[in-house]
Amino acid sequence: MLGITVWGLAVGQALLITGNILLVSVTALIGHKLAPDLSLATLPIATQFLGLMGITLPAAFMMKAVGRKAGFFIGNMIGIVGATLAFYALQNAHFTLFCIATLLLGMSIGVGQQYRFAAIENAPSDKTPQAISLVMGAGIIAAVLGPNMAIWAEFTFPDTQYLGAFAALLVLYVLTTLLILALPLKQPTVEEQSGIPRSYSTLLKQPELIAAITSGVIGYGVMTLVMTATPLAMHGHGFRFDSTATVIQWHVLGMFAPSFFTGKLIQKFGTTSIIQSGCLLLILCVVLTQLGRSYWHFWIALLFLGIGWNFTFIGATTLLTKTYQPADKAKVQGLNDFMVFTGATIGSVLAGYWQNIYGWEILNLLMIPFIVVAMISVWMSTRKPLSIKSD
Repeated sequence: MLGITVWGLAVGQALLITGNILLVSVTALIGHKLAPDLSLATLPIATQFLGLMGITLPAAFMMKAVGRKAGFFIGNMIGIVGATLAFYALQNAHFTLFCIATLLLGMSIGVGQQYRFAAIENAPSDKTPQAISLVMGAGIIAAVLGPNMAIWAEFTFPDTQYLGAFAALLVLYVLTTLLILALPLKQPTVEEQSGIPRSYSTLLKQPELIAAITSGVIGYGVMTLVMTATPLAMHGHGFRFDSTATVIQWHVLGMFAPSFFTGKLIQKFGTTSIIQSGCLLLILCVVLTQLGRSYWHFWIALLFLGIGWNFTFIGATTLLTKTYQPADKAKVQGLNDFMVFTGATIGSVLAGYWQNIYGWEILNLLMIPFIVVAMISVWMSTRKPLSIKSD
């Protein structure tokens, strides 16, 4: 049994991802409306990922110093400030202020990425893949709520399109804060806080750590870039906002619904096999984008993109847990998330620019070399047995 704490973290993750998907559904379109130049349309998403990327290392060490409960509380308070500021910025059509707001929201989301690591700590040691899968699987709630909340909120305030999205986001952050305060989260162990961590140069001699970080970075970066470009591509091909929101919804279902069995697949077939399968699904997404521009081409391609991300991300996270000792935990988790969300940030920055310059088909073709690099790094990690076992 995984216990009430892991289930509570899964609900917290669901609320966090609901807010994130709500942002993905509207932010590029708001940027398109407010930006002084169309090439800057995805800048608010880029600043969101910049905030996420920048907070990852500090968040990991903050958790080590003050514990998960206090760390998550601080992250949610940043989110509350960001949602309030975004509401004000959109109401006043202030692009720069809106970018600052999404930066803060990204920071809050970055702290929330530690939910999956908290779940590992609060689950039996032999249930690591299932704990990760449950927390990530809760995102299926976000797949339903996020885009539908975006549609509902589009004209909640008739004078300002999408303003209601940030009122809804504020409510989500308040609910998540109350949940975190109620959960009995474990405190860091003495070994985690006082042990001497190994140097990065020593840690990075492990092929498994290189594979975990590389596949996580590329899987997340490819997914973010293609997902971020999708609303712009569909808008450019004449699709209505509700059609775009539905495609994003099914993409998110693809991202999180497989989580209910990804852990079992990892136990049966092995971590690296699942990561490689995820990479093949990402390539299949690219192939589908070359075959047409209909609603169903977008729908199916984004569904495979989501499933591919699920396999690469959960597989990479599971592999990561096998590469550190307790004293190394904050260092490795922080480095991993910094690298992963650096990739996501780069993807979000390039999305609008590449969509503008190259178009939808070429943008997707450019993903193939990166995916192949991830597959090679994972294959190379299998040439040597794992050397470090986690606690």
